[in-house]
This record gives sequence, C-alpha cells and structure tokens, in this order.
Amino acid sequence: MKKLRFGNGRRRFAKATGMVLLLLAVTALLAFTGCSSKTTAPAKNQQVVELKLAHFFPSTHPAEKDLIQPWAKAIEEATNGQVKITSYPQETLLKADAIYDGVVNGIADMGLSCFSYTRGRFPALEAFELPGVTYNNSKVASKVAWEGIKQLNPKEVQDTRLMMVLTTGSGDLFTKVPVQKMEDLKGLEIRATGLSAKTLQALGANPVAMPQSDAYEALSKGVVKGNLGPVEVLQGWKQAEVTQYITKTPFLYNTLFFVTMNLDKWNSLSPETQKAIEKVNEEYFGKVAMGLWDKQNEAALKYAVDEKGMTLLTLQKEEADLWITTIKPIQDEYLANMKAKGIEGRQILDKVKELADKYNAEYK
Repeated sequence: MKKLRFGNGRRRFAKATGMVLLLLAVTALLAFTGCSSKTTAPAKNQQVVELKLAHFFPSTHPAEKDLIQPWAKAIEEATNGQVKITSYPQETLLKADAIYDGVVNGIADMGLSCFSYTRGRFPALEAFELPGVTYNNSKVASKVAWEGIKQLNPKEVQDTRLMMVLTTGSGDLFTKVPVQKMEDLKGLEIRATGLSAKTLQALGANPVAMPQSDAYEALSKGVVKGNLGPVEVLQGWKQAEVTQYITKTPFLYNTLFFVTMNLDKWNSLSPETQKAIEKVNEEYFGKVAMGLWDKQNEAALKYAVDEKGMTLLTLQKEEADLWITTIKPIQDEYLANMKAKGIEGRQILDKVKELADKYNAEYK
C-alpha cells in the first residue's frame, strides 16, 4: 500500500511539474508574440492577396508619391500583411482611358484614372464636372464628388468597388493677353478638350483640342493664346514660362479621378479585411486625397506670380454671373440627355449644387 501511495505521489509530482513547464512555455510564447505584434507578416492560415494597381501619372507625381504609395503601405499594415498593392504608374499596365474597364475585366486589380477619359461611360457623374458650379478649391470639389457619389450610388459605378473619388477642383484661364470680360475671350484660341471646349465655345472663345503635353509648345509658338486647367500646370508643365495672365474662374472646370477595385477581388476578401481597407480609405481621403491638387495649385500659383511675374486677375461679380448665365445651356443640355437615358439628372445636379454650397462655406 505504501509503494502504491508513493507511486501515485510521484506521478502527481511529475504531472504538476509538467503543468508548470507548459505554463512557462505558453508565457514565453505569449511574450514573444506580444513583442512582435507590429509585424505585417500574415498569419500562417492567411493567404496573401497581391493586387496590381494601374494608373497614368508619372512615378514622380504627387498622386503616386503622396497618395498611392503611403496608402498602399497603410493597407498592408492594417491587414497585417494580408493585402499587398503594387503600383504600375505611367500607363505601364493600362492606358489611361482603358483603366476603369481594365479593372472591371480583371486586367488590373485596382486602378486610378479620370472618369472623363471615357466620356459617355459615366453619364450621371458628368454632373460633377459641369460648368456653372463654383468650387472654392479641390477640398470642396472632392468632398462634393465623393459624398455625392456615395449618396446617389449611380448604377454606372456599381461594377467595381470605389475606394475613393478625388478631383482637381476648379481650373483657371492662363493666357498671353488679359481676360477680365467675356468680350476678351471672343475668337481667342484656347487649348481645351471635351466639356471644357464646349464651355469655352459658349463663352465665345475658339477652343483648340490638344493634350496637355502639347500645350507648352503651342503656347510658345502662338498656335494658341491660352489654356484652361488646374493651376498646377503652370509649374508642372512649365506653362508659366509662356503665359502672362491668370484669370480665376472657379466655375469653369473640374475633373474627377477614381481609385477603384475589381468587384470579384473585393468580394473575395473577408469582412474584417474589407473593414480595415475602408478605414484606411477614409483616412487617406481626408488627409491626402481631397486636398492633393490644392497643395500643387498653391505651390504653382506662388511660383507663377513670385518667380515668373504672372499677373493674377479676378472677375467682378457681375461679370462672373454673366459667364455663369451664358454657360447655363450646357447644364440644360445635360438634363435633357439624362432624361433621354431615363436618369434623374435634375436630382443629381441639385445634389451637386447643394453639397457645393455646403462645403464652399466650410472650406473657404
């Protein structure tokens, strides 16, 4: 009996010792993983999702350096390394006008480009680029576009998962001669494309279609006498060297950019991963994307005026109102086109104007 009790005691002692060793091992393991909690390495049971993002900006452009690269890194960290995004700038994966459909078809997993590069493909969204709506800056225009699109949820963008929408904000006139009245535009050759060309034609100018890359030479040779676009082209495209006047026109121009993702790829992600990405999207829209062009425009305006001696002109209120009245038929044409397509254009345009008033008051 004593031997049996001794044997049981030894077994109990061995079992207790084993439990202590196991607890020590678990404690050490927890301490190790705790020290490594900031790593972006995915868990062993998680499959790394590699995503290709196509866009047309140069690798040196703020859209790549200040938005896409840090945003992609933040997503990788937020998903614990499960989602990794590789950027393909400067049309190395897809041409600018093929990016949206390339994302739809899975040629690229994600894409950044302009809605207007495929005009007619996004009829409802054209309301956000219509002339006659004033935007104080790109913060206002971006907030209006992104919030408006989320509220309206037009059918034309439901074939991808939009990450965010950002804009250039208002564009201005850069000319060789001063433009302060509508009569100053009569017959004036101005580089413009698409909707901008129609707007300038309504104001009496002679729009000349050409890519931004050709504008410097055309201005220097006098083929055109001006350009309509965001102020950043004065520095980024060196157009301050070949123009003398800047006329502020915050109601003539706005261009929308999208960052979007293939819908099947998005749906393949877990709800937790989707939520993590959406949180990063919200953060980077607010702190980088919505004001991306403001930052460029402010630097370019200072450069153009202080270093290149350009003259900044502002339209008198009565003159600005005349311009807005003159281009109103372009809005009316938009509404008629939307009605023909069975789209509630009036509702969309009213939403754009409502949000523009709201955010112009907030971001002066």
